[in-house]
Amino acid sequence: MQDKPQSTSKRLLFLTLFLSLFLVLAMFAVRTRARPQWQQKVDDWVLFETEDWDEAEFLVVLQEQADLGKINGQASKLDKGTAAYKLLTDVALRSQPALLSGLQAAGADYRSYWISNMIWVRGDRNLVESLASRSDVARIVANPAVKLEIEPTLPMDRTTAEDTSVEWNIELVNAPDVWAQGITGTGAVIGGQDTGYDWQHPAIKEQYRGWDGQTVTHAYNWYDAIHEDNPSTSPGNPCGFDSPEPCDDQGHGTHTMGTMVGQGGLENQIGMAPGAQWIGCRNMEQGVGTPATYAECYQWFVAPYPQNGDPFSDGDPSKAPHVINNSWSCPASEGCVEPDVLREVVDNVRAAGIVTVHSAGNNGYLGCGTINEPAAMYDSSFSVGATDRYDEIASFSSRGPSAQDDGLIIKPEISAPGVSVRSSIPGDSYGDKSGTSMAAPHVAGLVALLIDAQPALAGNVDLLESLIQDSAVRLYTDQGCGDDSSQSIPNNTYGWGRIDAYSAYEAVAAQPTPSPTPVLTLTPPPTGTSTPPPAGTPTPTSTAVKPAIEVYIPTWFRP
Repeated sequence: MQDKPQSTSKRLLFLTLFLSLFLVLAMFAVRTRARPQWQQKVDDWVLFETEDWDEAEFLVVLQEQADLGKINGQASKLDKGTAAYKLLTDVALRSQPALLSGLQAAGADYRSYWISNMIWVRGDRNLVESLASRSDVARIVANPAVKLEIEPTLPMDRTTAEDTSVEWNIELVNAPDVWAQGITGTGAVIGGQDTGYDWQHPAIKEQYRGWDGQTVTHAYNWYDAIHEDNPSTSPGNPCGFDSPEPCDDQGHGTHTMGTMVGQGGLENQIGMAPGAQWIGCRNMEQGVGTPATYAECYQWFVAPYPQNGDPFSDGDPSKAPHVINNSWSCPASEGCVEPDVLREVVDNVRAAGIVTVHSAGNNGYLGCGTINEPAAMYDSSFSVGATDRYDEIASFSSRGPSAQDDGLIIKPEISAPGVSVRSSIPGDSYGDKSGTSMAAPHVAGLVALLIDAQPALAGNVDLLESLIQDSAVRLYTDQGCGDDSSQSIPNNTYGWGRIDAYSAYEAVAAQPTPSPTPVLTLTPPPTGTSTPPPAGTPTPTSTAVKPAIEVYIPTWFRP
């Protein structure tokens, strides 16, 4: 009988909590019903920014979206990219004209996209209400300025002995063993979207696809998605805007590219795949990006076009990269209040046969469930955690599970070195940085090595990711994030483990050559709808033969 008062107390507490929750939900429902219907389509951030009739930037997402599921069976990467480009541009060209006419009549600034059927707009509350009231508009989402988490560059103090060795992180993942088999990434193209790139840095110049050893062609090899000052940065930009050539206004991008392909002589063996080529897109203005700039770079990678070209007609899927490195995040704390803002964009890039590698984020000190920002949180993003030289998880490396799909997605997928990683920085220099931004480029470089080892893997995103995961060094944890036990693989700390380039190469060597599946025939647009202009036929970047890149392999790695 002594337990009865305690039981009664618990019931009263439960009833109180239940009634409180009910009242909160009821109040929210009343407030939602009280809002005009058009406002229910609009992010609160957009409503807040325009409540005093000020202008704000936002993305108008249309109801009609392309279905790329029908091209999933196409084995060829070029077939996938070409079909994706056609389907995506068809939908945008068919559904956007009426809305664009209204924007033109209103004198609004806008930019049309096809990677997801949406339009970037700058306007006031009247324009927001007018657009949200349209039946062809699904929602209006925020396009805030998002500041990159900057990792400090540490000064270098190296001995002569260290200068003559492969960087520790490259050795740890056994990339030199792969080079010794004659596999350096030749034939693979890596894309990077970041703060830009110092393309003339000696560690990455020879690998730039626009450079043939004598002349340079930036069209289809570089794109600048920064068209104007971001209000969150100081006026002006050292690279200018719509830069016609690769330029890095912060230094972060050049460092990441060095880890992917860098080869600066015997003393600067900093990259995973020094035989691969790279192309790049600037998505941040002095370290500050927006969902629109991230999406614009993704769009360019699916079908590259010249800086001042027409993305709807000048895109060339044959010039798309095999893999894209994304060392950035878009946190809600800085305005990305719509978690799905880039989800369809990333899904479409993957459907086009491109691996999208993404840094997991640097919020691990907050504990589990910190992979909660676009685009690392998405199922289509191959997210990468950061480890140190002892294969311990970095304290800053964000942990899973992902905030997507009720936390059922284990994240990250994989881990790689990301603590005190030495790589290239603008001005022909080198320096150390730490962050998951430094870990992700190792994985992008590994994708290039695997495609060099077996070119038929190009475009087969699922198989490439599986090969990297299955060959990883298993790393266990007792942190218990999500449903992890101490023996869980994958887990929400390391994913499937730390990458092992040579084990992945051996797995590829043991694989039979993938057989191409039938190319699906795409149905033409319905009669009476707009048909996109034919894709342009770009001029090749150069007819000269690109010189081979010599890879310095220490004698103990030579076969």
